[in-house]
Amino acid sequence: MKPYIYFFLALCISFLRLPEPCASASEQKVIYVIPVKGMIERGLVYVIRRGVGQAVRENADAIIFEMDTPGGRLDSCQEIINIISGLKLKTYTYVNPNAMSAGAIIAMATDHIYMAPGGLIGDAMPIMMSPIGDVQEMSDDLKEKAVSPTSALIRSAAQRKNHDPKLAECMVRRELEYKIGDEVICREGQLLTLTNIEAERMVGEKGKEHPLLSEGTAENLDVLLEKIGYKESKVVELTVSPAEKIARYIELLSALFLIGGLICIYIEFKTPGFGLPGITGIFLLAIWFWGYHVAGMAGMGELILFTLGVTLLFVEIFLIPGFGVVGLTGITLIIVSLMMAMVEHYPGTPWYQPPLDQIQRSVIVLGSSLVVTFILGVILARFLPETHVFQRLMLASSVSAADGYQASARRDDLVGLRGTAETHLRPAGIGIFGDKRLNVVTHGTFIEKGTPIVIAETHGSRTVVDTLNITSGAGSQDKA
Repeated sequence: MKPYIYFFLALCISFLRLPEPCASASEQKVIYVIPVKGMIERGLVYVIRRGVGQAVRENADAIIFEMDTPGGRLDSCQEIINIISGLKLKTYTYVNPNAMSAGAIIAMATDHIYMAPGGLIGDAMPIMMSPIGDVQEMSDDLKEKAVSPTSALIRSAAQRKNHDPKLAECMVRRELEYKIGDEVICREGQLLTLTNIEAERMVGEKGKEHPLLSEGTAENLDVLLEKIGYKESKVVELTVSPAEKIARYIELLSALFLIGGLICIYIEFKTPGFGLPGITGIFLLAIWFWGYHVAGMAGMGELILFTLGVTLLFVEIFLIPGFGVVGLTGITLIIVSLMMAMVEHYPGTPWYQPPLDQIQRSVIVLGSSLVVTFILGVILARFLPETHVFQRLMLASSVSAADGYQASARRDDLVGLRGTAETHLRPAGIGIFGDKRLNVVTHGTFIEKGTPIVIAETHGSRTVVDTLNITSGAGSQDKA
């Protein structure tokens, strides 16, 4: 029996050792590389949120933000910081080669900063741009109103990630001076911008030296991975799809698509039939929803709610008389779907706990769009009927009975004709008048079957009867 026992034990040991290669493979570290390229605006926010969310779901070990940006919108910068500030995994910024303005603020919100040769970081003072892209002058009060929150934002980001907050603030405020010992690095009246060599300079007391800002220079991404200890890791580089590139432009014009779609639908309701305005409105809103869907904010749930709301509104307007519960429900579903499509969920947070600032933003954007739509609707209602295009969609002259236009032939010859109710009139039913069998209606009273009746009024095809009290032997077809 001993050989069999030894064989069984060896077989068990071999099975116990089989999972080891799989376990070692599963222990391979995963690094996500997310590009931060070009202007920082809301379209880029969506791309970063998608990449961070994917990294969190895949249990990545670290995220590297490969950055080359001249800056961008401050509100978008704030949203990106909100996305990455609460992450538990390590975050790196690889400045390749520029992290200017909003890019420098985002870099301060990551755990570690590395730079490419010739890289630059800094100059984060906010400026005001005109609608055509020119820099506008600001008064001193307005400038301080913009600089103060930006200064607090970059200091807060630096403090959370153990960067020098005073160094960070010098990138925003030109009235500050930054010194290392007796050496002035940034003079008063200048904004701090560091090269890769200046940023990796070692500072601090002897034995406690640390880099000024950058932890080193890396010629490329492979060198960076080796420096931070992830050379053998699995690298996942996030790519921006063509649809996301288009969605970034759609987002820039999202308010125009939303307002334009609502206005076109309003015009459709004011014109007979269904034509170009309705098709255009649906098309604009479809583009709006598609842009937010690509951005990862509007899913099928929001689209289904919006479609259901529009359907109920059409049913209320075209099929149900008056305006009641069905129409109000449709409007409510449309508003809820539009709000939900604009609410951004940060990675790692439950879907049913949207950030309060995102709810406030969606309310402001949707409210502003509805106000503009209402104002434009009033203006269109006043001037649109006078335009040549609109007049071609409507009947310019009225049709009246005096001009010989009637929906049905006049039946004045029936007035006074006597007969009998063939059915109960509740208040409509059938009446027999000699050889004529007519659909009749009372003035609202109930008349039993077999009751003598007389035709009191005719209104086109509508014949109104009253009861007749017979006091003589007149025939049933005699006029009253």
